[in-house]
Amino acid sequence: MASNICTRLEIAIFMVGFVCANLVLPMCGNISEVFEYNWAPNHIISQGDQIKLTLDNVSGCGFESKKKYLFGQASVQIKLIEGDSAGTVTAFYFLGNVSGEPYLVQTNIYVNGTGNREQRHTLWFDPTLDFHTYSFFWNRHLIVFLVDGIPIRVFTNKEDKGVLFPRQQAMSIRGSVWNADDWATQGGKVKINWTNAPFFSTFRSFIIDACELLPETDDIMAQCGKLGRFWWDKPAFVVLNRHRSHQLKWARRKHLVYDYCKDKARFTELPRECIS
Repeated sequence: MASNICTRLEIAIFMVGFVCANLVLPMCGNISEVFEYNWAPNHIISQGDQIKLTLDNVSGCGFESKKKYLFGQASVQIKLIEGDSAGTVTAFYFLGNVSGEPYLVQTNIYVNGTGNREQRHTLWFDPTLDFHTYSFFWNRHLIVFLVDGIPIRVFTNKEDKGVLFPRQQAMSIRGSVWNADDWATQGGKVKINWTNAPFFSTFRSFIIDACELLPETDDIMAQCGKLGRFWWDKPAFVVLNRHRSHQLKWARRKHLVYDYCKDKARFTELPRECIS
């Protein structure tokens, strides 16, 4: 999960990793160099280029990037908890489920402390059997969430319509696994079965390509906000191309199971970004 105090992007696929702004080249970061274990480190197992996050009835755990970033792309490969994982959450927001039921990938966007922009998708594969790639692309025009390179959600900058968009605050990158059985599975109806513990989610292959906020200055716009400096500012990345647009339509048609923009019972007045 990427976050700072006021702005957060949550993805059931999230981004984890980024590269130095001065390099402008993607790279696979060494886990210990890029991240620190900031929550229950005794529940985190490092195995080469992988980290295994553990949840038991004592604690979950999590990690966070040592640096912050503005704009770019990042991806991580994740293998989710096997078997009955009801009530668990792997952030990158995967909502666990009872055996045989589909996993849900939840995405959310927080700007200035306000979220409530959830979408939930099923996946077209079993995410517990093998690693799959979950990616995040972010520039001043849009935010794209991808699974194995297929876009499942796009959040477009609509500041001209009074919609807040995260483009001036650097974000750290986080991953975690934790107990959320008060809401994660069937609205909290299905609780964690602790006889199946410990639960493991494994992360690997962090690929980073973003603008890093250097420690000697806090002027992030001077470092990362100059238009045209980075590849993600090129015209080709203002909107999805035709192929990606078709993929997005397929993902929405086949796998979108909840969209806050359609939840009229929740919102007496739909958020502005939901109105074309």
